[in-house]
Amino acid sequence: MTSDKPGGARSGVDWDAESVTFDDEPDHGLRDPAVREAWAARLRGWLPRGPADVLDLGCGTGTLSLLASEAWHRVTGVDLSPRMVELARAKLAGRDAAFLVGDAAAPPVGEQRFDVVLVRHVLWTLPDPGRVLRHWRGLLRPGGRLVLIEGVWGTVSPVGISADRLTALLAHVAEDVRVEELSDDSLLWGREVADERYAVIAVP
Repeated sequence: MTSDKPGGARSGVDWDAESVTFDDEPDHGLRDPAVREAWAARLRGWLPRGPADVLDLGCGTGTLSLLASEAWHRVTGVDLSPRMVELARAKLAGRDAAFLVGDAAAPPVGEQRFDVVLVRHVLWTLPDPGRVLRHWRGLLRPGGRLVLIEGVWGTVSPVGISADRLTALLAHVAEDVRVEELSDDSLLWGREVADERYAVIAVP
C-alpha cells in the first residue's frame, strides 16, 4: 500500500476502504499517460534489463507491479489489505504475476528468492526498519537489489524517512547504495511537490 498521503501500518488507516478511491491519486492509478510513462521510465532504470523475479511489497492495487510485468518481469505482490490484493489480481489478470495477503515486513513467500525487492512508501511505517531491511536483503538472490521509494511528508509534523537516515541504515545491509531524487519530477506525482521524495537502489 502506497500513498501520496502516507498512512501505512502505524496510522490505523482502513486500507480495504481506501482501495475504493486509491487509484484516483495520479501516482497510484497512473491513469494519465504522461504520469504512467514517467514511472515506467524510472522502473526501466531501476530494474534489471532482462526478465527478473520482482517482489513488490505493499503493492496496493498493483500499479507498479503492472509496469514491471509490462517490462517482462515476473511479479509477486504482497499487501496487508485483502481488497487491495483483489484489485491487483484483477489489474494483472492473465499476466505472470501472483498476489498474496501478508505483512510487508515478513512477506509470506517461504523459501522463494527474488532478483528485486521493490517497495514504495512502506518502510517508514514499519517498526524497526533496520531489522526489516536485513530481512528483505535475505529475500534477494546473489546480485539482487532493493529498490526503495520513500520520502518525508509534511512541514508541521513531518512523517516518513529521510534519505540520509535510510542510507545510514543501509550501510549495514548493502555495499552499493545509490540515491535518486524524485521531488523535482512533477510528472511522477501529477503535480509539483515541495517535500522530500527519492528512490534508493541498494545492492548487497
